[in-house]
Amino acid sequence: MKPDCLGREWRTRLSSARLPYRAWLADRGSLTRRLKERCQAFRVRPVRQELDRPLPDERNRVGLRPGELALVREVYLYCGETPVVFAHSVLMPVDLHGVWNSVSRQGTKPLGEALFSDPRVRRAPLEFRALGRHHALYRRASLVLKHTPARLWARRSLFSLHARPLLVTEVFLPAVLELGP
Repeated sequence: MKPDCLGREWRTRLSSARLPYRAWLADRGSLTRRLKERCQAFRVRPVRQELDRPLPDERNRVGLRPGELALVREVYLYCGETPVVFAHSVLMPVDLHGVWNSVSRQGTKPLGEALFSDPRVRRAPLEFRALGRHHALYRRASLVLKHTPARLWARRSLFSLHARPLLVTEVFLPAVLELGP
């Protein structure tokens, strides 16, 4: 059986009922909250925050022109000493001095807490994709894994505040399955 999200595009539907990551992918609530409920020692480990060229499909989602830079923030979410999620965020640099000015100062604080605590923040529908070894996010997410699977499942969504976009992609690492559905 071949899951429906193995192509090169992000999809808005998960039709594979037996997908082990389904409960994690489809949950529209705060991933941070969900992880904290299952982990006694939840923590965020920042690994990168810099102006960089976003991936082409990310550039389109946040409204950047080719060649424009974005603020790219990457962190691992840990349960104890085990990495369970790789999170990758992209936003326009101009918004660092505007509505998303707190993003650059998140440090080890989870971005999810800030996003879900502000009632003005809107979230677009989730998109899903299985990332293969060739994908840049797969390669970055798998840096902390001892054994790398053929694919890693990811979801992303566009958050907006005053019509200003912030794209958040969450790549689920195999250990997240040990935390239950």
